[in-house]
Amino acid sequence: MDMLILDLLDPEEARTPPMAMKDYSDEFKADAVALYESTHGATYKDIAADLGINRATLREWVLRDRERGGIAPVDARRGGTTQARAGNPAASADPDERIRQLEARVAELQASERKLATERDILRKAAKYFAGETNW
Repeated sequence: MDMLILDLLDPEEARTPPMAMKDYSDEFKADAVALYESTHGATYKDIAADLGINRATLREWVLRDRERGGIAPVDARRGGTTQARAGNPAASADPDERIRQLEARVAELQASERKLATERDILRKAAKYFAGETNW
Protein backbone atom coordinates (compact mmCIF):
# COMPACT_ATOMS: atom_id res chain seq x y z
CA MET A 1 0.00 0.00 0.00
CA ASP A 2 2.04 2.86 -1.32
CA MET A 3 -0.56 5.56 -0.86
CA LEU A 4 0.29 9.20 -0.37
CA ILE A 5 -1.52 11.28 2.21
CA LEU A 6 -2.51 13.60 -0.63
CA ASP A 7 -4.40 10.71 -2.22
CA LEU A 8 -6.59 10.57 0.86
CA LEU A 9 -7.32 14.30 0.76
CA ASP A 10 -8.01 14.75 -2.94
CA PRO A 11 -7.14 11.77 -5.14
CA GLU A 12 -7.67 13.67 -8.41
CA GLU A 13 -5.44 16.57 -7.42
CA ALA A 14 -2.71 14.24 -6.17
CA ARG A 15 -2.50 12.58 -9.61
CA THR A 16 -2.07 15.80 -11.57
CA PRO A 17 1.52 16.92 -11.92
CA PRO A 18 2.42 20.33 -10.54
CA MET A 19 2.14 23.24 -12.96
CA ALA A 20 5.30 24.01 -14.83
CA MET A 21 7.00 27.31 -14.14
CA LYS A 22 6.36 29.68 -17.03
CA ASP A 23 9.09 31.96 -18.26
CA TYR A 24 7.64 35.36 -19.16
CA SER A 25 9.61 37.87 -21.19
CA ASP A 26 10.81 41.06 -19.54
CA GLU A 27 8.63 42.98 -21.97
CA PHE A 28 5.51 41.07 -20.89
CA LYS A 29 6.36 41.66 -17.23
CA ALA A 30 6.86 45.38 -17.85
CA ASP A 31 3.58 45.57 -19.77
CA ALA A 32 1.73 43.76 -16.99
CA VAL A 33 3.15 46.08 -14.33
CA ALA A 34 2.34 49.13 -16.45
CA LEU A 35 -1.22 47.90 -16.92
CA TYR A 36 -1.66 47.38 -13.18
CA GLU A 37 -0.14 50.74 -12.30
CA SER A 38 -2.21 52.63 -14.84
CA THR A 39 -5.52 51.00 -13.90
CA HIS A 40 -7.16 53.06 -11.18
CA GLY A 41 -8.85 50.84 -8.61
CA ALA A 42 -7.65 47.57 -10.12
CA THR A 43 -6.65 44.62 -8.00
CA TYR A 44 -3.87 42.12 -8.59
CA LYS A 45 -6.56 39.49 -9.03
CA ASP A 46 -8.38 41.44 -11.76
CA ILE A 47 -5.32 42.24 -13.84
CA ALA A 48 -3.80 38.78 -13.37
CA ALA A 49 -7.03 37.14 -14.51
CA ASP A 50 -7.13 39.38 -17.60
CA LEU A 51 -3.57 38.43 -18.50
CA GLY A 52 -3.88 34.75 -17.59
CA ILE A 53 -1.20 34.80 -14.92
CA ASN A 54 -1.09 34.06 -11.22
CA ARG A 55 -2.05 36.88 -8.84
CA ALA A 56 1.03 36.33 -6.68
CA THR A 57 3.28 36.48 -9.74
CA LEU A 58 1.87 39.85 -10.78
CA ARG A 59 2.19 41.14 -7.22
CA GLU A 60 5.83 40.07 -7.12
CA TRP A 61 6.54 41.86 -10.42
CA VAL A 62 4.84 45.06 -9.22
CA LEU A 63 6.66 45.07 -5.88
CA ARG A 64 10.00 44.38 -7.56
CA ASP A 65 9.37 47.21 -10.04
CA ARG A 66 8.46 49.61 -7.24
CA GLU A 67 11.55 48.59 -5.31
CA ARG A 68 13.72 49.33 -8.33
CA GLY A 69 12.02 52.71 -8.74
CA GLY A 70 12.37 53.57 -5.06
CA ILE A 71 8.60 53.72 -4.54
CA ALA A 72 7.19 52.72 -1.16
CA PRO A 73 5.33 49.40 -1.21
CA VAL A 74 2.20 50.97 0.29
CA ASP A 75 -0.38 51.49 -2.42
CA ALA A 76 -1.89 54.93 -1.84
CA ARG A 77 -4.37 54.62 -4.71
CA ARG A 78 -6.47 52.13 -2.74
CA GLY A 79 -7.92 54.94 -0.63
CA GLY A 80 -11.54 56.00 -0.63
CA THR A 81 -13.16 57.32 -3.75
CA THR A 82 -13.42 61.07 -3.93
CA GLN A 83 -15.73 62.97 -6.19
CA ALA A 84 -12.78 64.05 -8.32
CA ARG A 85 -11.72 60.41 -8.79
CA ALA A 86 -15.22 59.47 -9.79
CA GLY A 87 -15.02 62.01 -12.60
CA ASN A 88 -17.21 64.65 -10.98
CA PRO A 89 -15.05 67.45 -9.65
CA ALA A 90 -17.17 69.23 -7.08
CA ALA A 91 -17.70 72.94 -7.59
CA SER A 92 -15.59 74.78 -5.07
CA ALA A 93 -15.54 78.41 -4.03
CA ASP A 94 -11.76 78.20 -3.62
CA PRO A 95 -10.05 78.48 -7.04
CA ASP A 96 -6.94 76.67 -5.76
CA GLU A 97 -9.04 73.71 -4.64
CA ARG A 98 -10.84 73.66 -7.99
CA ILE A 99 -7.47 73.64 -9.78
CA ARG A 100 -6.28 70.73 -7.61
CA GLN A 101 -9.46 68.82 -8.42
CA LEU A 102 -9.06 69.43 -12.13
CA GLU A 103 -5.40 68.43 -12.03
CA ALA A 104 -6.41 65.21 -10.27
CA ARG A 105 -8.99 64.57 -12.99
CA VAL A 106 -6.38 65.21 -15.72
CA ALA A 107 -4.02 62.77 -14.01
CA GLU A 108 -6.81 60.19 -13.85
CA LEU A 109 -7.58 60.59 -17.54
CA GLN A 110 -3.89 60.35 -18.43
CA ALA A 111 -3.63 57.13 -16.44
CA SER A 112 -6.68 55.79 -18.25
CA GLU A 113 -5.12 56.71 -21.58
CA ARG A 114 -1.89 54.91 -20.63
CA LYS A 115 -3.90 51.84 -19.61
CA LEU A 116 -5.75 51.75 -22.91
CA ALA A 117 -2.53 52.23 -24.87
CA THR A 118 -0.88 49.42 -22.91
CA GLU A 119 -3.85 47.10 -23.48
CA ARG A 120 -3.83 47.97 -27.19
CA ASP A 121 -0.10 47.22 -27.45
CA ILE A 122 -0.53 43.90 -25.65
CA LEU A 123 -3.38 42.93 -27.98
CA ARG A 124 -1.36 43.92 -31.06
CA LYS A 125 1.58 41.80 -29.92
CA ALA A 126 -0.72 38.87 -29.17
CA ALA A 127 -2.37 39.19 -32.58
CA LYS A 128 1.03 39.19 -34.31
CA TYR A 129 2.12 36.19 -32.28
CA PHE A 130 -0.99 34.16 -32.99
CA ALA A 131 -1.00 35.19 -36.66
CA GLY A 132 2.50 33.76 -36.95
CA GLU A 133 1.46 30.53 -35.20
CA THR A 134 -1.40 29.70 -37.57
CA ASN A 135 -0.58 27.61 -40.58
CA TRP A 136 -3.77 27.54 -42.57
